[in-house]
Amino acid sequence: MKRIHVSLSVSDLGQSKAFYAKMFGAEPTLEREHYVQWVLDDPRVNFVVENSGVAPGLTHLGIQASNEQELEEQFVRVRSTDQKVIEQGDTQCCFAKSTKNWAADPDGNMWETFLTHERTEDFGLPFVPDVAAKPSHAPEEVSARCC
Repeated sequence: MKRIHVSLSVSDLGQSKAFYAKMFGAEPTLEREHYVQWVLDDPRVNFVVENSGVAPGLTHLGIQASNEQELEEQFVRVRSTDQKVIEQGDTQCCFAKSTKNWAADPDGNMWETFLTHERTEDFGLPFVPDVAAKPSHAPEEVSARCC
């Protein structure tokens, strides 16, 4: 089965390795000077492209659970990263009703962990918190980007 590849440039390889090992619940598959790689069967990838008026580039990354147990396991992993976590809870965004939380990696890349409960006909409310730029913000202080 094919898998999607995501490559990020990071400022501190050690911090990023520690974050992602906790986030994925797995040690790296391959480590080389200036290079760390995870090849995972779990999670698979959900890839979205949008034209939403936001500058082109990465808006956020995510891990989509397929059931409540997977969601809770991933929430535990996200909380173990020692980064600030925004518990969004139940929401409607991106034509779906979902349960979500958010965290930023050491370089500020936003990660959404979510379980989609049902698809909807309307987009809903966009929500991608900017916890890296404003670590002490309240969840309602958000950027107008989504999914």
